[in-house]
Amino acid sequence: MAFSANDLAKVRFAISPMWEVAPSFRLLASDTAHPVHRPWIEQARPRVLAAGLDRGWLAELIGPSGYVPDFLTPAPVQPAPAPAAEWDAILASPADRVRQDLDHLARHQGHLGPRLSSLHAAPSARLAKLVQEIRKYWELALAPYWARIRAVLDADVFHRARTVAEHGTGHLFNGLHTSVSWDGDALTLVRRKRGMSRQSAGAGLLLIPSAFTGPGLRTRVRPPDPPQLAYPARGVGRLWETRPAIGTRALAPVLGRSRALLLTELETPASTTELAHRTGLSPAGVSQCLTALRDAGLVSAHRVGRWVLYARTAAAETLLDASSV
Repeated sequence: MAFSANDLAKVRFAISPMWEVAPSFRLLASDTAHPVHRPWIEQARPRVLAAGLDRGWLAELIGPSGYVPDFLTPAPVQPAPAPAAEWDAILASPADRVRQDLDHLARHQGHLGPRLSSLHAAPSARLAKLVQEIRKYWELALAPYWARIRAVLDADVFHRARTVAEHGTGHLFNGLHTSVSWDGDALTLVRRKRGMSRQSAGAGLLLIPSAFTGPGLRTRVRPPDPPQLAYPARGVGRLWETRPAIGTRALAPVLGRSRALLLTELETPASTTELAHRTGLSPAGVSQCLTALRDAGLVSAHRVGRWVLYARTAAAETLLDASSV
């Protein structure tokens, strides 16, 4: 793909929740053991199966491999849009674009399932059902872990931005992935089945770090949007590593012993009952402390069926990191 000075000026990064939905769902549906994401799979898969999402819209849209419809990954307008903003963009997808993507998917899969056939027949009427399921999947599988995932993605963008500042855009492209090369005015992607030309893509380039894309690259070329290039984020290999236990001594005088203890116990998302079992605190006491931590922006709550999972926020991670120094 050739780059003009205008295209280079429009190269930007974005963090996209929807670029995590499709590859993570595909990973949960696979029976293959994953060396990096196994801890997350063991926690998230039972919830997704219990909700029946392995038999829903996403199961028909996202096969074991190959093409994923482009309308599922709308071009992020902001550097880090909220999930709801991307869902709104999916709801606003033009009917003819949805049908084109589904036709392309049918050529890959050989047919469309009953849900996708109904979506093809009436995109405007059916997209709301699809987005409802995406919301449910997000809450079950990704929202409780988003602060942790987001920290890795943010760190990647910071590193790449610093590379541009210190060495220029060419050095950025050549260090992005082994299948990407830059020769001064053109970006080449090895093993991409179809070429990327300016006639088939919008201006600029959107670079999207991802935790779940796997070792390869994923592309989306749909004018007038800029081409999107999703690549494995740096540091993903350490995403689910158990961190050294952080003592509560430094935080206890500030938060109180019980709240500090609960915050350190939320290394992985957990329910009130599970936290009470782990800590020896009463369920009522745990609930009261979690409410206070949530009001302070240190904990987020995510409903999973009859249960509510609590997770540390990015602010809590920062606080814990600072207290461990």
